[in-house]
Amino acid sequence: MSIIDDRVAPALGLAAHLGRGMRRIGTDAAIGRLRRTPRTVADLDAAALARLIGRPVASVEVIDGDAGTSSRARLTLTGDDVPASVFVKMAAETVATRLMGELGNLADTETRFYRQLAPELTGVPTSYGSAFDPWTGRFVLVLEDLADPCAPPCEFPDTLHPIDPDRAALVVELLAQLHRTFWGRLPQAADTGPLGWVYSASADSASLLTAPLLRTSAQRMAQRTELPLERGRFINEHYRALAALVDRGPHTVMHGDAHPGNVYFRAGRAGLLDWQAVRRGHPSRELAYTLVTSMTAADRQSTQRELLEVYRRALSAGGGPELDRDDLWDRYRQAALYPYVAALITAGMGGMQAEDIALKGVDRSLAALADLETVALLRKSL
Repeated sequence: MSIIDDRVAPALGLAAHLGRGMRRIGTDAAIGRLRRTPRTVADLDAAALARLIGRPVASVEVIDGDAGTSSRARLTLTGDDVPASVFVKMAAETVATRLMGELGNLADTETRFYRQLAPELTGVPTSYGSAFDPWTGRFVLVLEDLADPCAPPCEFPDTLHPIDPDRAALVVELLAQLHRTFWGRLPQAADTGPLGWVYSASADSASLLTAPLLRTSAQRMAQRTELPLERGRFINEHYRALAALVDRGPHTVMHGDAHPGNVYFRAGRAGLLDWQAVRRGHPSRELAYTLVTSMTAADRQSTQRELLEVYRRALSAGGGPELDRDDLWDRYRQAALYPYVAALITAGMGGMQAEDIALKGVDRSLAALADLETVALLRKSL
């Protein structure tokens, strides 16, 4: 492929992404209410829930809800053999947020995950039913209510309440289970076979937006923090080439966004939420993203090599490959690029996380770039 083709093809793909999103949003505005897929939480009456979960529902009541990249609510149900409460996810409320979701293909990805991949996994909320409308982009996921007071209690960490090394070991064992389950099952060519819809982050045409977002975010952050942002300048300037380097094979299915806000613990086991960013990639990317975002820098530095060994053993013991120890370590160091990119854009652009959480994420990712000597290794490898 020529240099011109290498630039034009992603740009055309990005335009197609945007065009599809705008068409869906326009179709929804014109005829969305005539479609069967519920559009808001208020539309989730007993008849709608019965269609979604395939069981007779007598009544529905909203417990609580909030909005972000999707609209979310907890509902109580009565009926014939229905769960007492459920958690639902639906399309975001604002057009701008929905368009962002379209760029990441979030709705289609998560509904496909629960229908196609989740039945083979543990550590995943139970899905009672789902719907996705390809014409409007509207979707509904009806999931297990992990906050149900009558169920075994779940604990939910977050960036300000990081996980300790013992719990980090539970998470990497869960990631090993995910990775080994789909190892060797991804097609060589995109968009082919039953798992052709799972693509790598660097191959997504929407990644054309990442480099300018990085530079803008760095400029904004420099104006309001004293964090050592210069550590990531090389990544900001060469993102696409570096992302392609980190995303080289072999690939498996990844959660794609396993930060502490998407982790839970129940009955001594780890679980993962929010499967809207499922991607294909090398395990090192998922491991670096998870450990850097989920642990204090001190805990990560003192235990990360041991945690990679926990992962290697769990991966091979369950039928996955036995990854080379030194190669996994070097690729893990390179892959610290990803938590830096995600944290910087989240904090710099704003609106996705509370300021204190976003800044802590940037602080941890910058620490990892330094102690893992990520930039130096990327320079050498490029």
